[in-house]
Amino acid sequence: MNRNLLRRLLPWLLLVIAFFILPLVLDNFRLNLFGRYFSLAITALAIDLIWGYTGLLSLGQGIFFSLGGYAVAMYLMLNTKSEAGGNGIPKFFENYGVEQLPFFWQPFWSPVVTLIALWLIPALIAGVVGYLIFRNRIKGVYFSIITQAALMVFYHFFNGQQKLINGTNGLKTSTTELFGLLVGSPDAQLWFYRTTVILLPIAYLVCRYFTSGRFGDALIAIRDDEQRLRFTGYNPVPFKTIVFIVAGALCGLSGALYTVQTGIVSPQFMTISMSIEMVIWVAVGGRGTLIGPIIGAVLVNYLRSLVSEAFPEMWLFVQGALFIFVVTLMPDGIYGWFKSGGIASLLASFGKAPVSPTYPALAQDQAVQSEAKSMAKH
Repeated sequence: MNRNLLRRLLPWLLLVIAFFILPLVLDNFRLNLFGRYFSLAITALAIDLIWGYTGLLSLGQGIFFSLGGYAVAMYLMLNTKSEAGGNGIPKFFENYGVEQLPFFWQPFWSPVVTLIALWLIPALIAGVVGYLIFRNRIKGVYFSIITQAALMVFYHFFNGQQKLINGTNGLKTSTTELFGLLVGSPDAQLWFYRTTVILLPIAYLVCRYFTSGRFGDALIAIRDDEQRLRFTGYNPVPFKTIVFIVAGALCGLSGALYTVQTGIVSPQFMTISMSIEMVIWVAVGGRGTLIGPIIGAVLVNYLRSLVSEAFPEMWLFVQGALFIFVVTLMPDGIYGWFKSGGIASLLASFGKAPVSPTYPALAQDQAVQSEAKSMAKH
């Protein structure tokens, strides 16, 4: 089989395996973990779209991720009878003396509104924040600082709203119901897992659409030399705003899927550490590749689960070592390293590259030297 054809078919083959085979060979706990990994991979795709292709290192994607999670959690709590108190609203309101449902909860009685809101609200906020930043030509490290500052503003706001969204305690979804199923039950979790597996390639295709053609060329031009793009007559603000909106919407979808599979959403999703972890997934997998961030998100989070189970206090050290290893020896990430030659490329970084067809010039030089030595002996 042609190698290029195999490379194209491999992701879809893995998709089929994830959808049909993994539910048969993994227990409920492990399957739930992989469902979370795949949902986080959608966030990794969003970050790759704005960082890998557009050169915008955002440290605030946790905002949009959390908003998607809160949207689905509010719907589940409103539509579960066991979660309702004496006045028909979620029980936690009684703890703070709230007798009437806050106005912004009202639209989430509707499943249609919720399905739209979980990606539209993050997209709208991303659009407003992005436009205000980009129209002032803020970029580079200042863009990263502003997005991180916005993250902290949202974190402290949500953390302090005990009467409105249960503050630091967050909204629990594992005990709610959806279509007659307990959200935390194995049957519901299998349904969420397969939904995630279907939505992940759709998210990939959306990112692929925006990174191809003239729009994709404009994004790369912004990343490589924005000033030159301006000189050619293009205004980069609409391009950056649009891509920031798309990334926000994808993070909202990812947050909703992650919430129903973890069983809770809280302001902890907006911590700086989590947003930095999201960036690490992309760096480890390979930014600017789309496939790489998916690999990075799944691999890093799976490794985190393994290390945390065996050595709970060691994960931060392992994560730091992994990031340093990738940055120094695999600057293009795992996927980029694989495309550039894999093991042979790694050996080359140590000056020990073997003679192989991957290095034809090296092989030819050694052949010439061998022939010269042979002639000298004779």
